[in-house]
Amino acid sequence: MAEVTVWHNPRCSKSRGACALLAERGIEPEVRRYLDDAPDRSELERVLRLLGTDDPRELMRTSDRRYRELDLADADRAQLLDALEAEPALLQRPVVLRGGRAVIARPPERVLELLDD
Repeated sequence: MAEVTVWHNPRCSKSRGACALLAERGIEPEVRRYLDDAPDRSELERVLRLLGTDDPRELMRTSDRRYRELDLADADRAQLLDALEAEPALLQRPVVLRGGRAVIARPPERVLELLDD
């Protein structure tokens, strides 16, 4: 099985739930605490491709207070990616990657989509 990576926030119940589902299946993912180790632009671009979208908002917590404070509703793609790099708390969580695929595991059961080969 290809390595599984979880962009994880231990304070998030969805993130903990996705990790628990993986553990139940005997999978020990590489855990990346993205708040401490923020993804750079190239990583964000790669994940967008793996998600099958070009829209950074798909990766963003658009209902978050910080999103509104930064006035990102009318931001263009480059501005959104700049914001994600500078403010990793804006990332949806968890992002789970395996091989050439990725999901935003909300709900956590979405992680199972990466396990069906």
